Amino acid sequence: METIPKWTLDPVPGTAEYEVPLPDGLSREPSALLAAHARVLAALSGEREVTVGYVAAKGERPRPCPLTVGTGSWHDLLDQIREAGEDLAAQGAEDEPAAFETVLDPHGGRGPEDTVLHVAFEEHILRLRYRTDVLDADAAARIAGYHLTALAQLAADQDAEPGLQSLLSDDELRFQLDGLAGPHRELPDRRVHELFEARVLAHPDAVAAVQGDQEWTYQELNSRANQLGRALLTRGLRREDVVAVVMERDLDWMAAVLAVLKAGGVYLPIEPHFPAERIAATLARAGCELVLTEDGSTTTLDGADTDARVLHVDTAYAENHPDSDLGVPVSAGQLAYIYFTSGSTGEPKGAMCEHAGFLNHVHAKLDDLGVGEGQVVAQTAPQCFDISLWQLVSALLVGGRTLLVAQEVILDVPRFVDTITGGRVNVLQVVPSYLEAVLAELEQRPRELPDLHCVSVTGEAVKKELVERWFAAEPGIRLVNAYGLTETSDDTNHEVMSRVPDQDRVPLGRPVANVRVYVVDEDLSPVPLGAPGEIVFSGVCVGRGYVNDPDRTRAAFTTDPYRPGERLYRSGDHGRWLPDGKLEFLGRRDSQVKIRGFRIEIGEIENALLRVPGVRDGAVVVVGGTRLVAFCAGSARFDSGAVRERLAVSLPAYMVPSAVHWRESLPLTANGKTDRKTLTGLAGELDAAGNGSGAGRGTHAPGTASERRVAAAWAQVLGIPGDRIDRRDHFFDRGGTSLAAVKLAIALDRAITLKDVTRHPVLADLAGLLDTPAAS
Repeated sequence: METIPKWTLDPVPGTAEYEVPLPDGLSREPSALLAAHARVLAALSGEREVTVGYVAAKGERPRPCPLTVGTGSWHDLLDQIREAGEDLAAQGAEDEPAAFETVLDPHGGRGPEDTVLHVAFEEHILRLRYRTDVLDADAAARIAGYHLTALAQLAADQDAEPGLQSLLSDDELRFQLDGLAGPHRELPDRRVHELFEARVLAHPDAVAAVQGDQEWTYQELNSRANQLGRALLTRGLRREDVVAVVMERDLDWMAAVLAVLKAGGVYLPIEPHFPAERIAATLARAGCELVLTEDGSTTTLDGADTDARVLHVDTAYAENHPDSDLGVPVSAGQLAYIYFTSGSTGEPKGAMCEHAGFLNHVHAKLDDLGVGEGQVVAQTAPQCFDISLWQLVSALLVGGRTLLVAQEVILDVPRFVDTITGGRVNVLQVVPSYLEAVLAELEQRPRELPDLHCVSVTGEAVKKELVERWFAAEPGIRLVNAYGLTETSDDTNHEVMSRVPDQDRVPLGRPVANVRVYVVDEDLSPVPLGAPGEIVFSGVCVGRGYVNDPDRTRAAFTTDPYRPGERLYRSGDHGRWLPDGKLEFLGRRDSQVKIRGFRIEIGEIENALLRVPGVRDGAVVVVGGTRLVAFCAGSARFDSGAVRERLAVSLPAYMVPSAVHWRESLPLTANGKTDRKTLTGLAGELDAAGNGSGAGRGTHAPGTASERRVAAAWAQVLGIPGDRIDRRDHFFDRGGTSLAAVKLAIALDRAITLKDVTRHPVLADLAGLLDTPAAS
């Protein structure tokens, strides 16, 4: 990243100057000026190590002066500068001029014209010359102010640590804390389920939910939810007791979620296909003593080691409880739900969110995505994905309807598009990787989407190229980039787009109503506008912490230092503010990744890897942004398939690496840590080489026309060279996923289906289906 963050809404070629008088009492010594300048560059770049283009003597060319800021006092920094000055003197003048982004000249020179920022001190004047395609006048004035503040801090106390002192003016601090916050909105003093109940009274016979050919009216849905709620209460459910719902995404699941909320319980979603070991661990961590499930969803639940009582929805319905509203008092600060996310320690962590944050998020979706009376919202996300909840209930609050889209439909993209069209869906949310598959289908088989007016993407960083493709195909349908964390009641920022954004990165947008976002340093001090820092959250969105997990709660949740009594959540995400008041995502600096929308802690997979017998050391890397690849070290080789099977016992399918490679030992960095950069490169090489199987060479190269056609499609979908694909290769061992299989079917013009790829994953077998279409 650049040292000087770009901050202008009107970039034009050229330069401009800004001058400000130096107040009395500030040092004009070159060493002090250099120390202050280095401190400013460190704050603007977000880096402790900075290199200053420094003019050591009047009339000389600037020379590189590397300094480290923030690890000691001003006095220590001045000592560094004295040593650097001695080194520069010993080196002598540079023969060739060097290019610098920034130059400091304490002797008042002009310097090269192409420098982004040239800072000069002359008599009693601080003069900045800056490029107008990078900075505007206000930004230059701010940067000049940072220099004066740094000089004042140095003069006040040389024993203070510059990294702990803010450079921001009171006006800028107030702007960041208040001016960049989401707008204030009064929330109704009612809970989500109570607003739904009001809609039931308004139009009981309107259709509330659709699944396939089955429809439930508002009255039917409410009646069933009330019956289930009373069944929970008769089993002793108390305020904030946790109820696990282990069900498929069907109409009864919808009633079950509402039932838990109505009864004052806490909704805990668990997918029926999760491993028994993970289900047991989740129930235990959440302190859950009651499970609501249905026939056909208990295969792994039955094998889970738990004492929790299990209630089947059919049993509850058969008890014929009254179907009137329960009337259980539920406060805004009461827990609404717990979603478990991947944990770096090897154990998932359950994020607790309250009704107020839940309601605020749903209202943000209603407002920004345009959900209104009569509108249809598609419910597509898995139960364990927090976006599933707003998709499920938002339409119910405004007299719309929810369309539950089955998983088998989602995995068949042409059928999915037909379902969205036939169901007259108005609002849809998917992860970017799935939107790519939808676009590929629309590009191959264009069709009208007459009712769809808004598509939201979330769960992964959105590439500008995808946005360009979307508006090229569907210029009249808005695209919303939604960003947020499970711990912050889901999405906190919306970037609503009706065209391709001008920036290289797609922005995260502005905070939604009642949400405050700060970009801070490691000490929770806001960084200069445009500078990179950690994204943290304050306001009604912030959840209560992690259930029964005080240590990890303390590490991520704290009190807002600027609003005593309010919670603050440290996301670990890094970003920066843009001049238009929008947030830009820059990535993470830990081991957390998002793949196909699922938040994954690499450490959790590695901990599971180390529990596999025979594995002495292990590491997991991400290849191509979509694949997890594991490396293991041990005394003897092992079967990679057996390792993946062992991991599948405790990890959900999306966390099981697609490939496992054995090594006698893992590569290390100079400081003795696992060299993940080397492993990532090695994973790519092994992938391209077909795991050393001789792919694409000799008698095992794809031979028939159909095999070559399938190999070309594999290369396109999996991103590996076609000449490195073997006719004996297994699609899923080469990094294929269910979504990749969907894209493969599209690439092969739907000559095969997802089921074909699952049943015939070996290239030669799959190609055989192309020669015998009837087999499909």
